[in-house]
Amino acid sequence: MANVNHKKSVLNGITVLGITGIICKLIGVLFRIPLAWLIGDEGLGIYQMVFPTYAMLLTISSAGLPVAISRMISFSLAENNPRNAHKIFKIALYLLAIIGFITTVLMIAGSNWLALRVGDEKTKFGFIAIAPSLFLVCVMSAFRGYTQGHSDMQPTAISQLVEQVGKVGFALPLAYLGARIDIGFAAAGALLGTSIAEFFALIYIYFKYKKVKKNFKTINQDLSRPIESARVIIRRLAALAVPITLGACVIPFAGFVDSAMLVNRLRSIGFTLEQARSAFGLYSGLVITLINVPTALAVAISMSLVPAISSAMALNNYDSIARQSNLGIRYAFIIGLPSSLGMSLLAKELLYFFYSSLGADNINLAASLLEISSFTIVLFTVVQATSGILQGLNKSKIPMYTLAIGVVLKIIINYTLVGVPQVNIFGAPIASLVCYTVSTIPNLYYVSKYGRLKFDLENYILRPGAATLVMGIVVYILKKLLPFSRLSTIVLLLIGVIVYAFAAIVFKALNKNDLKMLKRGAKA
Repeated sequence: MANVNHKKSVLNGITVLGITGIICKLIGVLFRIPLAWLIGDEGLGIYQMVFPTYAMLLTISSAGLPVAISRMISFSLAENNPRNAHKIFKIALYLLAIIGFITTVLMIAGSNWLALRVGDEKTKFGFIAIAPSLFLVCVMSAFRGYTQGHSDMQPTAISQLVEQVGKVGFALPLAYLGARIDIGFAAAGALLGTSIAEFFALIYIYFKYKKVKKNFKTINQDLSRPIESARVIIRRLAALAVPITLGACVIPFAGFVDSAMLVNRLRSIGFTLEQARSAFGLYSGLVITLINVPTALAVAISMSLVPAISSAMALNNYDSIARQSNLGIRYAFIIGLPSSLGMSLLAKELLYFFYSSLGADNINLAASLLEISSFTIVLFTVVQATSGILQGLNKSKIPMYTLAIGVVLKIIINYTLVGVPQVNIFGAPIASLVCYTVSTIPNLYYVSKYGRLKFDLENYILRPGAATLVMGIVVYILKKLLPFSRLSTIVLLLIGVIVYAFAAIVFKALNKNDLKMLKRGAKA
């Protein structure tokens, strides 16, 4: 019965976070339509130059501790020791508030230096505008870790939705006002909207935490269980959070290097600053944004697996660990394979659907980039799932090392290929493919080793791969037959989803138990 409950918990978490994550990513895609209209592709390039640095500082300050909080709280609850779980949360909250304050001050104080590093002085006010969100997200991540430790993914999901809706509501008017002054102020206005949105998301999750805490007091608990000292808790948090943080920093660091490197490398082969900004803005602001839509499900898988596997570890239930690990990897391929092929086939259609105002040349360039970049989706999805499993197994250093190796190769390939005039910006997606391929293979090996399961080639790749191939053939044929329009894009997407779902059932990539669990998860 415990195994069934664990499986339901994981699938409920994947469903809740996955659906909300996709909605948030779609809002993000739609947000860039009026944003691009307000500030143009050059302004979008400035906006995107700020984000990698922000993402790296945010990851350093808040990536590891929420996962550590979630893992430690779920472990304490599995041992029937909720008092210790709450003490873990309080100490982590103080730590995150201090870290968030320090990183906010550092970004504001170093805004001039950061603007020089990315090669564009117009980014200075953007760094200042988004800096407060570092503190706000740090504090919010403590509350998210607390509720995730209770296997309650809804507060995290809804707070993400509040963030996205708030960003649209505040960023666009502020970008409009900033555009009256200067293109740099327009980008800064949009970034300030992000900080304001984070404030409202924090308010929401705080009140949600109060409800969880109130219900938490009614739980029967073993008062004989010892409560750890603050020193022990801090030491345990650090032991868990540091490798997770270092691992999580790898990708934002690569993004930071991209923001500093790509524009400068493009200029070195004859691009003007405006052309380099535009190319970087199309790749980072549009292509990566579209790719991030299906990868929201990858994050959902990872976040749901950590507390579930940690709880099973506390009970030494290795059968449950193997089952959940198998579930996570299988769903990573089931989601990632069709997403990659579908987005590659419909690259131009999707970009035209969302960003037709950018003009034919920009859409054609972005479509060519998306056709390549889309194949990182399946790799990233598997990397996220396996990283979540390894973190739950207290093997956080492994994904840190595998991603670090991948990113080193990415930086080398980026520098080399982007500096070749015939390749230019296309070197970036090629480098990302190499990065995630190098990270995926060893992650799968170590999950098989420590999760005590065999790599199931048939159920992981062959069955969903066959369903994906059928979907791809149908979509490709219909794409040639239907006229190029927004309506035909919607039709192709719907048919692709239906054909894949049907083929997945026929090829037994999805079974009856999966469908039942997903239905329950959707209702939850």
